[in-house]
Amino acid sequence: MRRTLLLTMMLLPGSILVGHPALSETLALTPQPITEWKPVYAEVEPRDQVPARARIGGTITTLDVTEGDLVEAGQRVALIEDTKLLFQIEGIDAQLDAYNSQLVKAQDDLTRGESLSERGVISTSSLQALQTNVTVLEGQITSLQSERQVVSRQIEEGEVLAPEAGVVLDVPVSKGAVIMGGEQVALIGSGGTFLRLGVSERYADRLTEGDTIQILGADETQTGTLAKIYPLIQGGRVEADVEVEDLDARFVGRRVQVQLPVGSHDALLVPQTALTQSGGLDFVSVEADGQSSERVVVPGNEVMLDGVTYVEILSGLSAGDVVVIDHE
Repeated sequence: MRRTLLLTMMLLPGSILVGHPALSETLALTPQPITEWKPVYAEVEPRDQVPARARIGGTITTLDVTEGDLVEAGQRVALIEDTKLLFQIEGIDAQLDAYNSQLVKAQDDLTRGESLSERGVISTSSLQALQTNVTVLEGQITSLQSERQVVSRQIEEGEVLAPEAGVVLDVPVSKGAVIMGGEQVALIGSGGTFLRLGVSERYADRLTEGDTIQILGADETQTGTLAKIYPLIQGGRVEADVEVEDLDARFVGRRVQVQLPVGSHDALLVPQTALTQSGGLDFVSVEADGQSSERVVVPGNEVMLDGVTYVEILSGLSAGDVVVIDHE
């Protein structure tokens, strides 16, 4: 019976195990507010996703980019050719050659007619007819030249240009494909990157724009700012955007673990160095009446304050207890 009572005292939180003079640095415990963090996943997304579209229909003869390439605004990403436009240009050029030949002959006839009119050989009406013929031919040539400019412009629009500077996210077409005007040739991500996350709607009221967000990385923990909370809730989840400096944007759509501040509570915190372990239990030295004793405690989450790691004590200590934090 005596051995059972002794074992029970060792396992109960708050039990006093050992007493010895207190000669170390101490800390009086007071409840401190700490932030409650909700771990969620966010995705790396570009600020803008702008498609580079074909302006004419035809065959893709040149594809200048692939996924991951960096492009500048106005840079050509593909070339589309429509053979019908080339045939139209050839037809217009042939008509221009014919009309130019007719114009040369008509101008020669007009010059000869003016000479004959001065000598009274032909009438004024005949001279006017020659002048009219020259004017008509010049008008037809001007019309064909304008038509040729239109077709030439359509051929130039076969160049698919990047609408903004950024990175090529997707190229859904291939060289030799036939596409229609307006179809997407490449998708450009521009304007930088940010994190977009979704969290349960029950946390929506606890999120505030401007809150500091923790981004957990393989090597270090970054911080970001909750920049925007979207009012539309879909599927029971609210979406938000997080701004992060020097965000690794090599992989768009990459999932990143982040922690959201969803509340706070008062807790008793002790430095991590104040904890000792023995027999699978955690102990903290507590000073009372000039003596220090070991108490069994139940530790919780770790909290970083001013570069020092603290541990939340769930049970075993009370506000006002004096904890020994230096065991030397």
